[in-house]
This record gives sequence, structure tokens and C-alpha cells, in this order.
Amino acid sequence: MKSYSRALPKRVQKPSRPFSDGHQADYVLLALLGIIILVGLVMLSSASSVVAFETFGDTNYYLKHQFLYGILLGGIALFVFSKIDYRVWKRYSFLLLVVTIFLLIIVLIPGIGYEYLGARRWINIGGVLFQPTEVAKLTFLIYLATWLEKREKHVENFAYGFLAFIFLLGIVSILILLEPNMSTMIIIAVISLVVYFVGGAHVKHLSILGVGGIGLFILLAKIAPYRAARFKVFLNPELDPLGIGYHINQALLAIGSGGIFGQGLGHSRQKYNYLPEVTSDSIFAIIAEELGFIIAIGIIALFIALMIRGFKISRQASDMFGKLVAAGITAWITFQAFVNIGSMLSLLPLTGIPLPFISYGSSSVLTLMAAFGILLNISKHTKS
Repeated sequence: MKSYSRALPKRVQKPSRPFSDGHQADYVLLALLGIIILVGLVMLSSASSVVAFETFGDTNYYLKHQFLYGILLGGIALFVFSKIDYRVWKRYSFLLLVVTIFLLIIVLIPGIGYEYLGARRWINIGGVLFQPTEVAKLTFLIYLATWLEKREKHVENFAYGFLAFIFLLGIVSILILLEPNMSTMIIIAVISLVVYFVGGAHVKHLSILGVGGIGLFILLAKIAPYRAARFKVFLNPELDPLGIGYHINQALLAIGSGGIFGQGLGHSRQKYNYLPEVTSDSIFAIIAEELGFIIAIGIIALFIALMIRGFKISRQASDMFGKLVAAGITAWITFQAFVNIGSMLSLLPLTGIPLPFISYGSSSVLTLMAAFGILLNISKHTKS
């Protein structure tokens, strides 16, 4: 008896899309950011009122500028970047690096770069100061993540991995040091090292970079005596209290006078031209003075929670590029936060690093929020 098999029609498959829509973004991470931004706006309003009135005749000048050019534009950037599949940025990573190097070069040209207190770090665009080094943090991270993903099997190679990594980092670092802007160079170096480590770097190579970094710090301190003076004050805060030690002593006085519950919102004494840089580097000291120890610890807890969520996204990323970018963005935000807070508590030397999303600086806030948008998009494509 013959048996006949019935030919089944082949299933017609739709052409696969290059990128999947993914699942929902990490809204807990977004909520943490929202709380940090809200606290930042409230405290910037309070901390900047005196200096804003004396300088511009408007107590809300810094608040309005931060909101319009930082938070509002940053919010738009966050929304747009969170909707763009993060893997798209690999296509443009080299172009972004070239544009970044170009900006870092032209900022050094007199007449184009804006100089303030001996540093040429800004470009004046229609009366708005733009800081290319802030953009460099993100664009160099994207390029480095793309570069490491392509060389995943050769990262541990001395010539093809280690020396090439030093060359890339060296180009960007030298341009930033010429401004000079050592604090930003340190941030980019730390971001790069975290990404390099996550990308599979050899422990021996990381040790060499660590020793080399210490040697470079000593060399830069000798070249610029003010850096050595900052380190001496860190070791002995009572040294020259009316000179180089003035800043840290006033910061510690502000934090100490806040006590457990603070002096009350708007009741800072240090913002009346006692504590330098109340709108940027020193804003955490004003937070501790006005809102007290409990709220100050709460701010630290928010950044710790953000760090945990960010590295979780990195671990669960669906590809190496997402893993590297998520780790870099998370390291960038949390390292800046802890260095800023540590310097105000005299646990670290003063570096001039702002507190992310809280300190005044539209270039910093705008770039950070764009980076956060990329991190949110990566969270939509995690494995679980």
C-alpha cells in the first residue's frame, strides 16, 4: 500500500528588522533621575540667589538659565536619545570622535575659545557658553565602546589592545590638558578604564595604567604648583586657612553647621560670599548646611541606587556594545558625584568636578541627560 506525504507549504518569513523594539525602559532609573533633578533645581535656586542678584540683578538668573538650557533642552535630548536604538551610534562613532577632536582643538584658538581664570574651555555660541569637553565624555565613550567591541578577542593583546588604547586615550587627554582641565581629563580616564576593564582588559595592563596614572599625577603637580598646593591642603586642611585652604575650610564649616536637620531651606550663611563656587562645585555643602545630614545622606543614597541600576543594565545588556556604553555612562555619573561629595567632605582633594544634574552648568546637564537617554534605551533591550 502506497503512502503519500502531503507537502506542507513553507512558512513565509518576514524580513527581520535590524533592531527590535525591546521591552519597557527602566522607569525606576528614570524616577531616580527625576528626584535628583528636582532637588537640584530647588537647591540651585537657594544657593545661587545671592550671587545671582549681585552679578545680574536677578535672584533667579542661574535657576532660569539652568532650566532653559540644561533641564528643558536636556529633557528633549533625553526623550529623543531614549527613542533611538543605541546600536545606531556605532555607525557614527568615528565621525563623532573626529568632530570632538575638532572642537577640542578650536577651543584652544584665541578668539574662538573663551578664556576664564586662565583656562580656555568654552566656545561662545550666540552668548551661550558651550564646553566641548562635556560632549567629549559621551562621544569618546561611544567610540571606545565600538572600538573595543570590534577587538573583543584581541583586547588582551599588548600591541593591538593595550598600546592602541593608550594612544586613543592619550590624544583626547593631551588636548584637554592643554586647556587646562585636569578634572575632566580624570573623568574621561576613569570612564575609559571602566569600559576597558569591562571589555576584557588584562589585569596586568590595568596595573600598568594605574601606576602610570599615579606617575602622571605627580608630574602634573610639579608642573603646576597650584595642584600640589591642593594636595597639601587635602592632607592638612588647616594649612593656610585664608589662602589655598580657604575653600575646603568654608565647605566643612557649612556642612558642620547644618547638623542633623539643617538650618532650613534658604537659610544658608555660607552662600553670602563666604563659600566659593556655591552654584557649582560647592553646592553639596549648601545642601548639607540648609537641609542637614539626613537629606545629604539621602542624596548620596540616590546616586548609589542609580549606580546599582546602571550596572545592572550593563550586566544584562544584549550585546557587548550596550554592556560597555551602559557601564561607561554609569561610571561617569557616579564617579563625578562621589568625587564632588568626597572633596566637599575633605575625603578627596578639591578637583573642580561638578555634582551631576545638581551643579550649575548647562553643557554638563545637557550632555548628561543625553547620555541618560542612551542608558534608558539600553535598558529596553536587556535580556530580562
